Amino acid sequence: MPANKNAMTRYKILDELLSSRYHNYSLDDLTEEVSNRLAEMYPNTNGVVRRTIEKDIYYLEYEGPFMVEIERYTVQSYNKEKQKHYTKQCLRYAKPSFSIFKKEMTDDEECLLREALTLLGQFDGLPNFDALEGLRLGLENTKRRTPIISFTKNPLENSNLLGELFTMISRKLVIELHYHTFNAPQKVLSINLHPYFLKEYNRRWYIFGAAEEDGKLLSFSLDRIDGLKPLASHKYFEYKGDVNDIFEDIIGVTLYEDSPIYQIYFWVSDSSKDYVATKPLHESQRKISGSKNLEFRNTYAWLNGGQIFRIDCKYNYELIRELCSFGKDLLVLSPTEIQNKVKCRIDDMIHNYRKLQIDIQ
Repeated sequence: MPANKNAMTRYKILDELLSSRYHNYSLDDLTEEVSNRLAEMYPNTNGVVRRTIEKDIYYLEYEGPFMVEIERYTVQSYNKEKQKHYTKQCLRYAKPSFSIFKKEMTDDEECLLREALTLLGQFDGLPNFDALEGLRLGLENTKRRTPIISFTKNPLENSNLLGELFTMISRKLVIELHYHTFNAPQKVLSINLHPYFLKEYNRRWYIFGAAEEDGKLLSFSLDRIDGLKPLASHKYFEYKGDVNDIFEDIIGVTLYEDSPIYQIYFWVSDSSKDYVATKPLHESQRKISGSKNLEFRNTYAWLNGGQIFRIDCKYNYELIRELCSFGKDLLVLSPTEIQNKVKCRIDDMIHNYRKLQIDIQ
């Protein structure tokens, strides 16, 4: 095949090679690589010579519509046949993310991508993270800007753990999980787990999955996981249904499967009602008006102003903690079971504070 007949194919191959930040290609390397790839695509071709590649690069750099900026640099290499080190002259695009077949990003697109990569950068250990790193490096040569978005982050001692678990879930692998509890930090426990889902709540990450032994759904906080090992020989059982449905009826991450769903009515003071309205305790939250509102107002006539809300939730630790977090500005009106749970929590607090006062005296 004449050299001018496969010029666009050569440009496509050169474009990929010159974009790479994981290989150092000399002119001879580029010639060899292009010849090999052309031979794979067109078995009857005789390949290309060094002079053809020189002309292609000159065309890309100076004559064609692309006008690319090519960086020439040196690296120390090793010749296995001659068994000696030498200095190799290499070529690559000056901008790692550049491609002659890719439309240049607008300033807005570049800004959005930079912020997205900053957020993804929190999750070390993700598969194909090298590709993300390549994008990040490609943006480093542009004008640096102050970050314009931030999420609260609770750094893990093992920063790769989130990415490793992500990989285990995406590849559908059973894992042997080693973990400890805060009550007995020195005692390492283990369990075989079919992992399904990663969830962040209140600045902690959790892994949800089914115990291999009995299929019970469990959650583990990542900051209490000591290690994991993939069990490739174990058959993975997928979760039947949408795993997000697990969290529809709870606040937080603690799931008591035998708990009923309670219709919980609570009053919030004028000073806090807008905070609760704009940041609901649960997705089911809604304001109460009409006859139900009048019923509570008549029962608790001493309640002045404020707003009555309702949520439909199962009981768990996080529910009671959220209801207690507003102090005197939130009162549970119904049902009695949840009201008593909140009251017990407050009674315990009062008891402990009274002990403090006794100790001070």
